[in-house]
Amino acid sequence: MSKLITICGATATGKSGVAVAVAQRLRSPILSADSRQVYREFDIGTAKPTKVDRTLVPHHLIDICEPTETLTVADYQQQAQNLIAAVDSPLSPPLLLVGGTGLYIKSIVRGLKIPRVASMPELRSQLTELGQHQCYQMLQQVDPSAAQKIHLNDSVRTLRALEVFYVTGRSISEQQGENPPSYPILQIGLDCDIEVLVDRIKQRTEQMLESGWLTEVEYLCQKYGCDLPLLNTLGYQEMKQYLAGDITLSEAKELTVLHTRQFAKRQRTWFKAYSEIEWFDVSAPDLLERVWSRVAEFCER
Repeated sequence: MSKLITICGATATGKSGVAVAVAQRLRSPILSADSRQVYREFDIGTAKPTKVDRTLVPHHLIDICEPTETLTVADYQQQAQNLIAAVDSPLSPPLLLVGGTGLYIKSIVRGLKIPRVASMPELRSQLTELGQHQCYQMLQQVDPSAAQKIHLNDSVRTLRALEVFYVTGRSISEQQGENPPSYPILQIGLDCDIEVLVDRIKQRTEQMLESGWLTEVEYLCQKYGCDLPLLNTLGYQEMKQYLAGDITLSEAKELTVLHTRQFAKRQRTWFKAYSEIEWFDVSAPDLLERVWSRVAEFCER
């Protein structure tokens, strides 16, 4: 089995640029770990790698489903693991897993065990009618271990745990856990001071608008309808509000920057919890050489 290198961090830290530079030197493909880049036609607002970058380096797990579909973490994990397993030679260059969706990355590097149970709308509707209080009591009976980890007011996780139990006949606790892969993994994190990050977020927002983001949002609204869930995600919702005349463009940009900053804070909190990630300051003038030096050391082992 080959090796795996992850490049993670908050949004707007320049992960794609660093990854492309490293991938070119290694002649390695990139596996995207971004929960919105998997959807076709959502391009500018999700900061998908450019056509040039995708020509320079093969990118996988981008544009793999329609905006009207739902890709679960289990679906993503299966596709990523299949791609990794296809590289069965230890002489092959490392694969690069790149993105800011922490759960996607964790599903691979920790080998999360995820119950392969699709959402059951009819069952969920029946459970919802019972109310959260009764559902939680049911969970305490069928899966007390899960109930201890789930807050009594967390209806989303309560329903999911009950759903898995009634579909499979086994508790979700039995089916969860970790099975870490055997191949070597190097985890690289990109970060910077919050003031620098906010400036980068502002610059990227302006670049997206200059690249035709509003035209993209308008097209997506016309094709799929403004109620499409993906159009209520970061950035798209604010631009949709502007196009609807609810706010000014200046307000849309300010809200996008604010909400992106809040999102980046959550990402940083997630990734900082993992001690195995080695951090690099994106403000360093020799960032690429520092990252490459560490990658080269890892590859020589």
